[in-house]
Amino acid sequence: MNYLITIIGPTAIGKTALSIALAQHFGCDIISCDSRQFFKEMKIGTAVPSDEELAAAQHHFIQNKSIFESYSVGDFEQEALAKLDELFQKNNIQIMVGGSGLYVEAVLKGFDDFPDIDNSVRDEINAKFDSLGIEYLQQQLQELDSEYYQKLQSENPQTLQNPQRMKRFVEVCIGSRKPYSSFIGKRKNVINFTPIIIGLEADREIMYNRINQRVDIMLNEGLLAEAQALYPNKHLNALQTVGYRELFDYFDGKTTLDFAIEQIKMNTRRFAKRQITWFKRTENVSWFDYLTNRKEIITIIESQIQKL
Repeated sequence: MNYLITIIGPTAIGKTALSIALAQHFGCDIISCDSRQFFKEMKIGTAVPSDEELAAAQHHFIQNKSIFESYSVGDFEQEALAKLDELFQKNNIQIMVGGSGLYVEAVLKGFDDFPDIDNSVRDEINAKFDSLGIEYLQQQLQELDSEYYQKLQSENPQTLQNPQRMKRFVEVCIGSRKPYSSFIGKRKNVINFTPIIIGLEADREIMYNRINQRVDIMLNEGLLAEAQALYPNKHLNALQTVGYRELFDYFDGKTTLDFAIEQIKMNTRRFAKRQITWFKRTENVSWFDYLTNRKEIITIIESQIQKL
């Protein structure tokens, strides 16, 4: 039987360090499931593991794409499952780690099969969003898929404020001429592994302090210069993310640098809250304080494998 040890939790909680310790113990590889770390041009602002960390265990899906490529959660699902099939032939235990809940769920449960959308539709939606803001996306979704809009409004209202997700909903509606909700629940994966899900958590104040410290480290490592180099491409989907958007506003003269830095910290904290909300809905998770001794976590994982 194959086992996929999946490590989840909010940003800056210590998932990378734990995944490397587990990979070394079990002698296996690591599938990265962080949608911001796929892109090779975005290293500092996405907290890509250090060269030493990458050398400590074999990683997959880190900086393997370009911001100029179109890459969806469905693409990742197919590539990750294919890679796991290959890895399980060498070792029946493998590790997946990351804070992108939708991407984790795509591998563990299967992602709904959405149609390919023409780039011209995506470009037009991006242009209108740039000029009209999030209200344009909300209005479009309400008109094109009122059922899904109302579902989000009642069950997950913060998603209505998420430009990336909202753009995706609207582009599917316009590009397919069908409601986004009509594609949900149509397909699930047949997986050849048993998931063992490990969650890391910390008190909110500790988590927020770790986030603030990480942002300071990123700035010391050259985040400002990295964002400046990416600034000419700020319209690309991959760059509509925390840590870059705020600095682009600074480069545009809309804010001061100090304000932009505080916004990065605040928006990263908000992102962590959304991650926690998502992952707390995940079933069959063994939750651990982020300081839990790794030997204890390994012992519990091994006992779970023996029971399965």
